[in-house]
This record gives sequence, C-alpha cells and structure tokens, in this order.
Amino acid sequence: MKTVLRNGRILAGESFRDDVAVVIENDRIIAVVAADDAAVAAADVQVDLAGGWLMPGFIDAQVNGGGGALFNNQTDVEALRTMVAGHRKYGTTGMLPTLISDDVEVMARAVQATREAIAAKVPGVLGIHLEGPYIAPARKGTHDVGKFRVPDADEVRMATSLDNGVTLITLAPERVPVQTIEQMVANGAIVAAGHTAGTYDEIRAGLDAGVTGFTHLYNAMSPLQGRDPGAVGAALEDADSWCGVIVDGVHVHPASLRVALAAKPRGKVFLVTDAMPMVGSDNPAFELYGEVITAVDGVVRNAAGSLAGSALDMVTAVRNTVNLLGLPLAEASRMASTYPAQFLGLDDRYGHIAAGYQADFVWLDQDMQVQATWISGQRD
Repeated sequence: MKTVLRNGRILAGESFRDDVAVVIENDRIIAVVAADDAAVAAADVQVDLAGGWLMPGFIDAQVNGGGGALFNNQTDVEALRTMVAGHRKYGTTGMLPTLISDDVEVMARAVQATREAIAAKVPGVLGIHLEGPYIAPARKGTHDVGKFRVPDADEVRMATSLDNGVTLITLAPERVPVQTIEQMVANGAIVAAGHTAGTYDEIRAGLDAGVTGFTHLYNAMSPLQGRDPGAVGAALEDADSWCGVIVDGVHVHPASLRVALAAKPRGKVFLVTDAMPMVGSDNPAFELYGEVITAVDGVVRNAAGSLAGSALDMVTAVRNTVNLLGLPLAEASRMASTYPAQFLGLDDRYGHIAAGYQADFVWLDQDMQVQATWISGQRD
C-alpha cells in the first residue's frame, strides 16, 4: 500500500519545497515527485499536510530518560519503549538511550536491553550511548565519582558488544589510555570526548586515537582560554569532528553557540537534548543515585546546584535554534536529523527525505508544533 504526503513544505534537498510530494510504501520512501505527478493521485492513502513543514525525523544521540523513565534506574526494554514514546510526541523518531556513569553490571544490562529492543523492532531505538564512567572527577557534572574507573579489556569488550545497533561512548581522553580508545574504535564504537578536564594536547591525542565527537560542547569540559585552548579549543579547531549542543538557553549562552557554528564546518554541529525523565511526563522529579532531582522553571539541577541533564525536547531545540541562534528552519532541521545521522554513520538510511531512505518524518504546523510523526512509515 502506497501513502503520499502532500500539500506541505517538504525539506527535500537543501531547502523546503512546496511543489513536491513524498510517496512511501511499507517502511521506505520510494519517490519524491512533483505535486501534480500521477503517482500522487494514485496513492492508496493521502495525507494532507495543510501547508505545514515536513522534515526528516529528529535523531537524538543523548537521551537519559523520558516519559517518566530513567535508563539508569530501569535497564529493560519496557523502559526504552517508554522513553521513545515520551520523546516521539516532540518529533524524535530515532534515539540513543543514554546511560549515565554506573556500575559494570548496570552497563551490561543496558547493552542487553538495547540489543533486545532493537531485535524486537522497538520503534526509534538506534543503539546506546554510554556517557561515562570513564570520565574526569573535575568535570563530573551530576555523575557519581564513585562509579568512575578505567576499563580493563573485559569491560571494553562488554561496552562495545552491541551487535545490532550503534554504540557511542563518551569518555575523558586524559583518563583512558590511547590504546584503549583505539580498541573501542576498532570494536566498532563511536567515541566522543566529554566530562573532560583534558589539556589541548591530551584532547588532540584522543582525536588522533579515534575520538570523532564532543558531548554537549562547552558543558563539563576544559574551556577555551588564550594560552590554554582546552577541550573546547580542540573541538572548535578540529574540522573533522562533530559537536553535540544543548540549545535551551541555559546550558550554553547563544553567543557561544554562534561562535561554535562560525568555527566549525557546516554540518559538524548537531542538536541533542540530554533529556531527563520529565520530558513527555507530568512529573518534574526523578531519582538518580538515590537523590531526588527536580526541574524548576524548566531547568534541571541536583542538590549541589549542578545542571543534571535537561527538560528539553527536540522540537523545542529546533525552535530555539531558529529563535535564539537566528538559523533558518531548514538548517535547524538538519541539525536535528541529517547531521546526527552523519555523526552516527547512519546517513545512508536516516536524515534525508529522498528515495530509498527510511520513512521517518516529523510534520510541524505553522507555529512549529508537532502534528504527527512517522517511524518506518507508521504514523503515531
């Protein structure tokens, strides 16, 4: 059965077009055709987009929780279903459930739960993000220093053992031997620098060993200074690496984000939420490491006052990118879809509206509010 999405502004290529329609069959886009093409009228199902925007579904590489569930507290498939459902209403059609620094047994359960969720075709689960525990106490954020360690060979094998999805590992390059980073990459993991107190030279050594990304740029990393470029300086200088950014007006000043966009090649800065369980839930509080953490006025902090993730959703991040950073909606959309897909090595299947790609979309109305999403051709 063929479905056509028509009468909208469709992000097909570099810009939005109102003269085309999208034809999907099963889980794939089979064609992007002229709006008056015979295939449009012949489709079994017609979806009128009412002049709204149709974009590739958003891909979030850093999702700690959603829908009331926190992955650290519930490392099972049901939690992943809950998290996906919580975020899908805000346009996220693909995510990496993210485990904050924890014991090796919890990590192993999280990897297994992710493996089972992907095998069961839970919509939107693309892999796992292990954020720590191989990070720096001086830049711990809300992570528990008692969980921090340097992995041995057995732990590296476990952390990189997901065989049916993406594995992203955030670590502090100064805390992990170069040979260990190289082994993680050789095992198929994507490695990002984050929660790091590393010097410029230490971060450069990590990049040379295979680090290809930076987790929530500016946050929990050594800053850029005139005589000490730090992790931020290394990130902004390096043309090949990607940087995830939290655009909520709290984690990073908009001017600093504009500096990053000016410094990095286009396509190397992408949106993440670093979302906690309150996204997609009416409950503003959750428990992490036995401590109750609450969002106040949309800002999530722990008892010590440190930012503890966010209450940000992806469509709000896209709107903020337009309103706070002054970028066109098409570019903000790519920062939420195309660029993270490229970072994760998935851009042959996700992040574009083009023939052959998975039929993952988000439909926004004139006010940039989500009207519907599709994952693998299935509408919510």
